[in-house]
Amino acid sequence: MARMKFLCDSDRCIECNACVTACKNENEVPWGINRRRVITLNDGKPGERSISMACMHCTDAPCAAVCPVSCFYTTADAIVLHDKDLCIGCGYCFYACPFGAPQFPKVGNFGGRGKMDKCTYCAAGPEQDNSAAEYAQYGANRIAEGKLPLCAEMCSTKALLAGDGDIIASIYKERVQTRGYGAGAWGWRTAYRETVDA
Repeated sequence: MARMKFLCDSDRCIECNACVTACKNENEVPWGINRRRVITLNDGKPGERSISMACMHCTDAPCAAVCPVSCFYTTADAIVLHDKDLCIGCGYCFYACPFGAPQFPKVGNFGGRGKMDKCTYCAAGPEQDNSAAEYAQYGANRIAEGKLPLCAEMCSTKALLAGDGDIIASIYKERVQTRGYGAGAWGWRTAYRETVDA
């Protein structure tokens, strides 16, 4: 079975926010929630980069590890989903996720913010595939239709890639080899400081 993953190529991202807009429109995400967002690092300085961020569907998801009611589950395709019927809105996942993926749907006093919402990789939730109930709670189920998440499909520069992790890795490897930086790729020295300096 494929392990579905996201990858954002910061050398290609132009901060157009098409991925954010596509996600909000496809899933009718409520105002105030962004299942996907574009962040800019070193804004206005040399080395500025933009990266599209959402749930990264971790192999050992920290959100699932801290959930007291076990409402997070992983599909056969390694997509981390969330059952809103089980969720109690405690927010532990919000604090555990390094990507800020789970979000409260409302602003207000703690306990009145509602059940958590997060990127579903356009695989929706535990309801029957492509049912009205599934769409109302989780949004579109493009995976059941044999499609990839709309955010990646709408990326005009193909900076945001989605699909089988092995295929994504081979595409990115080819891009890095073509660019010719090898271990000099942006962020490499930060991410692998100990091994590079050793």
